Amino acid sequence: MTAEEAEAPSAAGRTALEVTFTAPVVSFRNPLYAGVQVSLPCPPPATVGGALAAAAGGWAQVDPGLRFAMAFRAGGKGMDYETYHPLDGSGKRTSPTPRNREFLTDARLTIWLVDEPELWRRRLRRPVWPLRLGRSQDLVGLEMHQVSLRAAPGSQRHAVVPDERGAPGTLLRLPTAVAHGRGRTQWDAYRFDSSGRAERPVTDSLSTDDGQAVALLPCTHPDTGLRS
Repeated sequence: MTAEEAEAPSAAGRTALEVTFTAPVVSFRNPLYAGVQVSLPCPPPATVGGALAAAAGGWAQVDPGLRFAMAFRAGGKGMDYETYHPLDGSGKRTSPTPRNREFLTDARLTIWLVDEPELWRRRLRRPVWPLRLGRSQDLVGLEMHQVSLRAAPGSQRHAVVPDERGAPGTLLRLPTAVAHGRGRTQWDAYRFDSSGRAERPVTDSLSTDDGQAVALLPCTHPDTGLRS
């Protein structure tokens, strides 16, 4: 598939694997804040890409051109108190540090995979590594369905979409891809409306039967998602 074909929906739409992850509690630490545990309102694309890579057995097993669309919602949020065990600049342990931690409850992440849906169905049914979101202890539930997407723009609603002029929702600076050695991160601008009420059509998106936008995000693979 060419880059142009991947960008533009076909007239007949696409068949996709719709994957829904559920978790009672999740927390996505905002790396732009130091010394506090502030949660992002949605998972970064790099986090979701990492979960798919874990299911496949590592990034070496993932097509470098893999792209996906995603939507996220949470039923509520809260704050607890957690003890952290930070490392110093040399990697040595330091004294435990108690901190407030923001978290989201009743989380529901839906992603759409339009390339090799049957391969991803097999991988997610029998993941090589446990499926998690956010922290290592936050295991998730999983549902999968094959769906037909319409070749028409959908409404933004709960979708995480690349930032564009006039897009509603909160402007977020999120990591798209992280280098293998974690020495470099690709940051991009996205929009997300946690209320899910944004009905603005998303440019160049596909849509579900009920009109939810399915907007493919940039590549999250370390070999292609890191741009100079």
